[in-house]
Amino acid sequence: MAEPFDYFVVFAEMRTGSNFLESNLNAFEGFTCHGEAFNPHFIGYPNKTEILGVTQAEREADPSVLVDAIRDRTEGMGGFRFFHDHDPRVLDICLDDPRCAKIVLTRNPAESYVSWKIAQATGQWKLTNVKRRKDSQIEFDAKEFEEHVSRLQMFQVFLMNRLQVTGQTAFYVDYEDLQDVEVMNGLARFLGSEERLEKLDESLKKQNPSALSEKVSNYDAMERSISGLDMFNLSRTPNFEPRRGPAVPGFVTGAHASLLYMPMRAGPEAEVLEWLAGLDGVPVDTLPTQMNQKGLRQWMRRNTGHRSFTVLRHPVARAHAAFCTRILPRGPGTFAEIRKTLRNFYKLPIPGDQPGENYDVAAHRAAFVAFLEFLRANLNGQTSIRVDAHWATQAAALQGMAQFTLPDLIIREEEMGPALDRLAREMGYRKAEPPKAAAANGPHALKDIYDAEIEALAAQVYQRDYLLFGFEAWG
Repeated sequence: MAEPFDYFVVFAEMRTGSNFLESNLNAFEGFTCHGEAFNPHFIGYPNKTEILGVTQAEREADPSVLVDAIRDRTEGMGGFRFFHDHDPRVLDICLDDPRCAKIVLTRNPAESYVSWKIAQATGQWKLTNVKRRKDSQIEFDAKEFEEHVSRLQMFQVFLMNRLQVTGQTAFYVDYEDLQDVEVMNGLARFLGSEERLEKLDESLKKQNPSALSEKVSNYDAMERSISGLDMFNLSRTPNFEPRRGPAVPGFVTGAHASLLYMPMRAGPEAEVLEWLAGLDGVPVDTLPTQMNQKGLRQWMRRNTGHRSFTVLRHPVARAHAAFCTRILPRGPGTFAEIRKTLRNFYKLPIPGDQPGENYDVAAHRAAFVAFLEFLRANLNGQTSIRVDAHWATQAAALQGMAQFTLPDLIIREEEMGPALDRLAREMGYRKAEPPKAAAANGPHALKDIYDAEIEALAAQVYQRDYLLFGFEAWG
């Protein structure tokens, strides 16, 4: 009887036990899991340069080359681990191929979130010697956790839907199941192997065995936050409920004003939030946010006559803001891993550390042009790096919002002053202060580097936004 599969993919996330699952798959003579083969920042494992003779550059140019190598050149059956932020081009290849076995690994998202935060704090992502275990208590961040769960849910629902419409099924395994050798042997049977393990691989140790209450410094706040989430038994269901499209915790409401601000990332967020807080004379950090869909619907019911809005920014200015705030500098809030990959692999000409005196206007222009070139490939699905919300098209962002609700008012940044003043008056705020104009992003302002070449390149990158919103040349 022919084997049912030619290769396999383990759909998992960070801190779900995927290393342990891989080590036990590799304990079978007939299986080889090649790590995070399509991680955009490395190939297989950190510091590895190739898999089965396929280099990272070759994989980046055409991921199917590596898929084919894993399928055809592995001794026995080959496979790899895949997380939601790995190369999205691989999904169509694997999900549409019935000869690719799908393994879906899940874990209670509260546990995986806390484990991820501890690993970040300690720098310890694997443990083979318990004497070297590092302990740390973390502070629970409700907004960050909500976004974490939302990302997991969206990916799980996406996987389930693709398997449904293609008539396939997956082998679901939970983090707790990994300690059961019979489950591992059942997985081998699913993959078509008669081989069985006598015991599990014991080289990897559980890193944080204590209870959540001992690992979280503000555990009471964590309990209160999680109790408000409308989810059911997440640790045992492979597909999280309720199903949700957009992540809404980034939406912000007025302290008292019946206004809902739906931010466009890399837009004038700080200026709008300051204006919104000023309506009721409260600090910005007290504005209600971090709501899930259930909580936001309750707010809408309580605030009859509410208005919702977002603010569009010109694509050139928005790309420049994303570059100057997320990629060019280093520090909190920046995308360190993406920055490193852009420098090392895409040869983005930015300093290894913070921009210094030698980073002049000419250097800034060259770096921004290179970033736009990257965005052109990224938005066309030609890179392994995620399309982040800070540089995704604004049309796509609005489509995402529409899965929950569309803003009833869409404002251009250059018209923000009179538009928000009019909105405030309609809501009964007759003496509202106008919003401040956004400060120029640095270290060099867009006006100092902007020219026809940058405009033409941005128009190619964001042709959808230019077409749908009628943007003309910046400035």
